[in-house]
Amino acid sequence: MVADVKKNAEQKMQKSLEALKTDLSKVRTGRAHVGLLDHVMVDYYGCPTAINQVANVTLVDARTIGVQPWEKNMIGKVERAIRDSDLGLNPATNGDLIRVPMPMLTEERRRDLTKVVKGEGEDAKVAVRNIRRDANQILKDALKRKELAEDDERRMQDDIQKLTDRYVAEIDKMLATKEAELMAV
Repeated sequence: MVADVKKNAEQKMQKSLEALKTDLSKVRTGRAHVGLLDHVMVDYYGCPTAINQVANVTLVDARTIGVQPWEKNMIGKVERAIRDSDLGLNPATNGDLIRVPMPMLTEERRRDLTKVVKGEGEDAKVAVRNIRRDANQILKDALKRKELAEDDERRMQDDIQKLTDRYVAEIDKMLATKEAELMAV
């Protein structure tokens, strides 16, 4: 039971870290990457569908994403979906290829994005701390029910705290990397 608490907490903390990675990948830098369009949905015969399910998404160059729909009649819908997304992108159709150029980021926009990144990081840290709190509560309940000795409970709390510290440090490292990436001109 005691080992399960620690293992469960570690799995949940790892999921929080992966969620942060996903959220940070959506924050755009000056460079193009295909993951930027992952959450853009296209109306595919009345059903909202991810762009990568109806088109081939590639990098044309460092600052341009190429989107090539598999069906000709989807070109207008895909272009409209990219334009209407909250990414601030302006796609242009060139035959059957939609080019999505990445505009340069201004200094003010970089600072705003840095604030967004810090907010995402703080949310991830709160999630990790909540997992720690829940795990410690399970240990305290086990101690009350006499399923666990006090020494074992204290040792497990220390282990969970070390786990929490490790994941918070990992989050800080990810944030520092993303901020440096954002502020690079």
